Amino acid sequence: MTSSPAAPPAPSAWAPLARPTFRSLWLAQLGSNVGVWMQNVGAQWFLVEQAHSSALVAWVQTASLLPTLLLSLLAGVFADQYDRRILLVVTNGAATVIAGVLTILGYAGALSPWGLLVFTFLLGCASALTGPAWQAIQPELVPRSELASASALGSVTVNAARAIGPAIAGFLVALTGPSLVFLLNAISFVLVIVALLAWRRETSPAGTGRERLGPALVAGLRYVANGPIVRRILLRSALFALPGSALWALLPEAAQAPLGLNASGYGLLLAVLGAGALVGVALMPVIRRRLPSGVTLAGSALVFGLGSLSVVIWPLAAVLPLLLLAGIAWIATLTTLNANMQLTLPAWVRARGMAAYLLVFMGTQAIGSFLWGAVSAWIGTGPTLIAAAALLALTAASVPLWPLPAEVGTLDRSIVAMCLPTPALVFDPEPEDGPVLVVRTYAVPPENAGAFASAMRLVEQTQRRTGATSWRLYRSGEHAGEYREEFTVRSWSEFQRQTTERWTGYDRERWDAAVALAATPPAEEHFFASPSR
Repeated sequence: MTSSPAAPPAPSAWAPLARPTFRSLWLAQLGSNVGVWMQNVGAQWFLVEQAHSSALVAWVQTASLLPTLLLSLLAGVFADQYDRRILLVVTNGAATVIAGVLTILGYAGALSPWGLLVFTFLLGCASALTGPAWQAIQPELVPRSELASASALGSVTVNAARAIGPAIAGFLVALTGPSLVFLLNAISFVLVIVALLAWRRETSPAGTGRERLGPALVAGLRYVANGPIVRRILLRSALFALPGSALWALLPEAAQAPLGLNASGYGLLLAVLGAGALVGVALMPVIRRRLPSGVTLAGSALVFGLGSLSVVIWPLAAVLPLLLLAGIAWIATLTTLNANMQLTLPAWVRARGMAAYLLVFMGTQAIGSFLWGAVSAWIGTGPTLIAAAALLALTAASVPLWPLPAEVGTLDRSIVAMCLPTPALVFDPEPEDGPVLVVRTYAVPPENAGAFASAMRLVEQTQRRTGATSWRLYRSGEHAGEYREEFTVRSWSEFQRQTTERWTGYDRERWDAAVALAATPPAEEHFFASPSR
């Protein structure tokens, strides 16, 4: 008897760091995120020391994250349309200038609370324009088998920064005030620019031409709207981020009262959360092998809720280990959602899809921070965090109702072309001619009629995701077994993109399954909108 071959071992959590380009960019991003967290701690403690309301302190996080709501989708279009390396250099250059001006105002003593929020918002704008491009380059840096580990390590740059940045910032703010941490943040952006300039990115093969901004944005939104897996990941992101944002937003107030800590103590709390995230990265390969994603998401919501509850009802000795577990829970949720989104999106819309993910996750955090800040000003920090913990328990309970689909992260996302013959047109259309009505006629044996109709419902999802603005399947009243698939695309160039740049292996499998139920391959015709006179 021959034994079946053993399954290949899962890649190490740290495997992507063995790749020089990934490693240099990862270290640069880690340094930048350390600078950002130092700046956030300095900003929040600047307001705490001046005895401003808890709402104003919480709104520092809102000012940092709100640009994600406003700019993420636009940033996703830019990242799919332009060279991502150049885009990242430009956005980090802008962040350097903004952080530099903030530093000068801080040293000059000319920084007001509202001015601080404005500069925090501007830095958030630079971050929002950077995020989708940074997420979208990950598959260029590592193979698909290491993408989940790369995603976890990407989260480490944020969460390790929580462990390092706040501890350093707490010490420096207590010693010199916030201006020095603003300066170090500006320097951290320069380091990212240096790493990006050292990256020799491979040029992508030319496609059918760059899309205009409006149609490209609409194409991204259409993909998300017609992608059931993408929509479910976005739902789970929002359900976790809204109550989860309370702990990050109100931790400065909870550190001061009831825990009675100073700036260094607040940095310690954030450092423990960040250390938990590092532990979580090391544990994630084991967690992925042994636990379904639904169990991971539900358990993480419960643990993070317990951490949120601990800071207002238990002493520091109990809070620290629970915050360590909360850090593990945070990274487990982010890694599960982010990696599955990366594996689900095809290359042509990856940045726009990741922009939608960042919009939902970080935008929900921004809205949540604003709401939790307002609620805490009304009922107090303690009752607000208790309410957030209760909502996290409900989030865990919702996982069986709205789970991640079983096939998430396993789909074939390689780009394939349609297999129908190239159409022979009687005239040469311009790229923007349209709308174009595409008609495909199928001859289906009667015994396959029901299965064919079901298979074509899946084809409809593919057509709508990749460019169709309308779609309909018709059954002939005169000819037995004749069906007509009709869909409309915005222009001839959009149809060419659909058939050569947007269909994935998974989409092709769905269409092949439908065509296999017909007696012969379909005949295809194209009708262009005739201008009215």
